[in-house]
Amino acid sequence: MHDTITSRFLFLISSITIPSLMFLAAFFFIPGWNVAYEGLPHEKILVRKGASLRSIITSIHDKGVIQHERPLLITAGLFPEFRNIKPGRYSIPPGLSNYGLLSYLRHHPQDEERVMIPEGMRQERIAAIIASRLDIDSLSFIKSTADKTLLAELGVEADSFEGYYFPGTYNFPWTSTSEEVIRFLVNRFRLFYNDSLQAAASGHGLDELELLTLASIVEAETPLDEEKPLIAGVYLNRLRKNMKIQADPTVQYALGGEPRRLLYKDLTIDSPYNTYKHKGLPPAPICNPGASSIMAVLNPAETEYLYFVATGTGGHYFAKTFKEHAENVKKYRSNRR
Repeated sequence: MHDTITSRFLFLISSITIPSLMFLAAFFFIPGWNVAYEGLPHEKILVRKGASLRSIITSIHDKGVIQHERPLLITAGLFPEFRNIKPGRYSIPPGLSNYGLLSYLRHHPQDEERVMIPEGMRQERIAAIIASRLDIDSLSFIKSTADKTLLAELGVEADSFEGYYFPGTYNFPWTSTSEEVIRFLVNRFRLFYNDSLQAAASGHGLDELELLTLASIVEAETPLDEEKPLIAGVYLNRLRKNMKIQADPTVQYALGGEPRRLLYKDLTIDSPYNTYKHKGLPPAPICNPGASSIMAVLNPAETEYLYFVATGTGGHYFAKTFKEHAENVKKYRSNRR
């Protein structure tokens, strides 16, 4: 590429005078006369997918990075490789030449955005977080979460990727697509879910989807890592005894909207996610569990507990019998009062 640029420039200068040569050198290569030396805006330059060169240059001018648009258009006319500017989010350094600015936009790695995926979030909330940080529309992200072709490609045997967005803090290029983000997060889970963890899940009679489903319920039940193995142990005990797991968060998921205090009528909702009506686990995860909840299911507490209820002051009371559980419910109601 540099040889091509050199030959073009040599051809240009062979037919012009020295004063004209000096002017052209300044026009293309002398820094600062058209691009600001300092005082550039802190706001980054956004180059969106499909944007034309003229619209990009106009945006740069409107941000106060350059004084005149035409010099950049002329430079791009002489050096056609600069007409194809990569989409991205750029922090432009001051004092570039016209050639240097276009070269920067053509070759410089685009800025990345740091995105935090919290534990226990549903995919609608994750879509909103992604859309607030990257050049992705939240509705298009939600559409991609149910893409059957992508689900099959990534080996997810569910109707969506709910549960597979492995929580953590990650750097993404600003122009990442929904599919790229989903692939990355699923692959992060698969890197975590190694052969030994798969063997542990199999030992509890759980496949990958069932593991994530139970871990998502544990995640939704408590924010306390020290309680998670106990809660996982309770649910595994109930599953072994063919009891309904009766998990409030699954009913809340079936109801939709933000979690709230359940009413007795809510427990009658007709949904496969209503674990008060249906035995076994629901069809798929109800949120995206973190590593601690997954490990709690893989390493549950060895306990005879079959019941638990919130204390009303943080944490839970656990019980082996329904009679003990009824007493704990009374304590919970008393604490609420």
